[in-house]
Amino acid sequence: MQWKWLALVALTALCVVIPLVSSVSVKPAAMIRDTPVRQESDDPRLVVENTFHVTLGIKVDERLLTIGSDLSFERANLAPGVNIDEDGFLFGTPKRPGTYSTTIKVCGGRVCADERVTVIVHRKTGWAPRELTFPARVGRLLDTEIGIEGGPPDVLATYTVTDPGKLPPGVAIGPDGHVGGLPMNPGVYDVPVRICVAGDCSGVVVRIIVA
Repeated sequence: MQWKWLALVALTALCVVIPLVSSVSVKPAAMIRDTPVRQESDDPRLVVENTFHVTLGIKVDERLLTIGSDLSFERANLAPGVNIDEDGFLFGTPKRPGTYSTTIKVCGGRVCADERVTVIVHRKTGWAPRELTFPARVGRLLDTEIGIEGGPPDVLATYTVTDPGKLPPGVAIGPDGHVGGLPMNPGVYDVPVRICVAGDCSGVVVRIIVA
């Protein structure tokens, strides 16, 4: 009788332990206001560009580059003097050099994700375009670049043609400063270009002489 009693006790204990083990191994799905909170590993990114180089004392005019549209952003202070609004625009004037990282919530529809935004504030460093005049020939491939000298180290300049109609037919200036194409008509073309280095911008005129 005694061994039957011990077997009954052991069986009862086993029945109690099994549900506890099962509950530990299953990860419950967390829900907040009917919006699923996803695990970090399978959380798709909503922001493509999240690092911005700006210059101390120069007004910021940037926007987060996102995947898709109709996203909303948590308003936050990203760096001393720099903020982000609900549309993803960065604004303000940097007040202190340094690197600042802030996690904000980005939502699209009923799905939200935490995104880290980094703002690197550089001290103002002088820079100048390396080349602004380019000779070319009709029907001959043009492959060169504007480039800059100076500026903060490891910060790429961006180039914007403010009046594309001034470009020679067949020639383009890319956002990386590349000047290229196949000139079609001879002439002297003065092209207005805006160059920005860490938010420090200047307008220049690029002259392309096609013979």
